Amino acid sequence: MYRRAFLAVAASLSVSGCLEYFTEDAEEITEPADVEIVWDDLVRDDPGTEDERVYVWGVVRNAGERTLSYVELRVTFFDDEGEELESVIENVEENVAEGEEWPFDAEFPHFGEEAAEVDSYELEPATGV
Repeated sequence: MYRRAFLAVAASLSVSGCLEYFTEDAEEITEPADVEIVWDDLVRDDPGTEDERVYVWGVVRNAGERTLSYVELRVTFFDDEGEELESVIENVEENVAEGEEWPFDAEFPHFGEEAAEVDSYELEPATGV
């Protein structure tokens, strides 16, 4: 019922105001270069069935010089013609010390035939705080 009003208010807020919150509270948005992808792979469960699912599994490292309390990784899934199917964000909301590694997985949000269309992916660090 109040969804449209909420969306209108949310859309009117500027992103820069959100980022200022982090810098005013002595936290900084880090460069994606502070997060290094150590290893990643596309995994397929139950191929050829209506339960087929696809996800990217990997390990990333804090390559910066301080502890990160929040990290986002963006995974974009593509079909065999290179067309984008879906993009998802996976996040880590725990403290990750300098040089520390942690595992992650980011699942394609559809199953069965739609998951079978996934041929490749692109993985990139999006944000670290």
